[in-house]
Amino acid sequence: MNYKGFATTAIHKGQEPDPLTGAVTVPLYQTSTYAQEGIGQHKGFEYARTHNLTRFKWEENLAALEQGTHGFAFASGLAALDTVMKLLSAGDHVLAAEDMYGGTFRLFDKILRRFGLEFSYVDMTNLDAVQSAIQPNTKMLFTETPTNPMMMLTDLRGVAALKSTMQSGAMLVVDNTFASPYVQKPLTLGADIVIHSATKYLGGHSDLVSGIVATNRADIAEQLKFLQNAAGAVPGPFDCWLCLRSVKTLAVRMKQHQENAMQIAEFCAAHPSVKKVYYPGLKTHPQHELAKQQMSGFGAMISIELGSLEKAKQFASTVRVFTLAESLGGVESLVCHPVSMTHGSVPKETRDRLGVTDGLVRLSVGIEDIEDLLEDIKNALEMTK
Repeated sequence: MNYKGFATTAIHKGQEPDPLTGAVTVPLYQTSTYAQEGIGQHKGFEYARTHNLTRFKWEENLAALEQGTHGFAFASGLAALDTVMKLLSAGDHVLAAEDMYGGTFRLFDKILRRFGLEFSYVDMTNLDAVQSAIQPNTKMLFTETPTNPMMMLTDLRGVAALKSTMQSGAMLVVDNTFASPYVQKPLTLGADIVIHSATKYLGGHSDLVSGIVATNRADIAEQLKFLQNAAGAVPGPFDCWLCLRSVKTLAVRMKQHQENAMQIAEFCAAHPSVKKVYYPGLKTHPQHELAKQQMSGFGAMISIELGSLEKAKQFASTVRVFTLAESLGGVESLVCHPVSMTHGSVPKETRDRLGVTDGLVRLSVGIEDIEDLLEDIKNALEMTK
């Protein structure tokens, strides 16, 4: 059954009552193998790397939330990305956004390049630059939107239009982790594949590591199904069960995340200790209008420039409600220093050009009471004067 609303879909799609017992929660199939009635006779389940009903239900759920037709779960966001990249062959060219998660750049530059894939990086906010950087062997356009950590947006419809003119059969792959499917659905905007680190907003409670991919192309789904089984980077059933549990509250969590984030962004933008705020919800963001067109909200990730490493350290050591930690998207608020944490593998010259400076801190705004969050930010900023 298909549902009209996002929250209804999150709660019910793939999560229908168990037909055997009537249990309203999807059972946890914690097994590695399945009994067979005879040689060549089984009930559709042979081995858990290939078949696990808890995982299948999670994949069905996320695919529906992204308005895709197929979902594939993995052991982490990077495992999901690595598997997607195995759709390519040596000699293929990937045109990627220059502003991206440091782990993605590390995978591309330090590992996959050694296997014959070619990578170049471009300002994905500039469609002319994207078009100019396309090569005859370009087989993938890869982007994050919003980007990590500069919160820049890719015009997905615009890039999809460019892709449609290419003769190489290139795929548009979008990392939708920062937005979540509640805020943005890239498949409806022309993307072929959407990737999530399910560790973040989908999991939402900082208690699991997982990744997931969705597509609405049957040919890509067939290849991903083979790769998921052949390479084997699948999640355990308990992590899938946790994702199914967590996604039921994604809608209500995202509403509070975004409400808090907007107030914090506005507060920081008016504070004299903050040099610049990067948040698509602010009218001062250069792509605020694009955000309103392709997103249903503005997310809850904010980066602020404090001016120096010393001030960033002071801020991070002073906050008490915000926790200094890697990751994002949990119910608790986190602060991250990208240069020393998530983006250490990105060359300094690239970081400097993009604005990922020593004074930049990234905020993952949680769902705590806004009064406590604002007081925490205020106190920390007072110490950075």
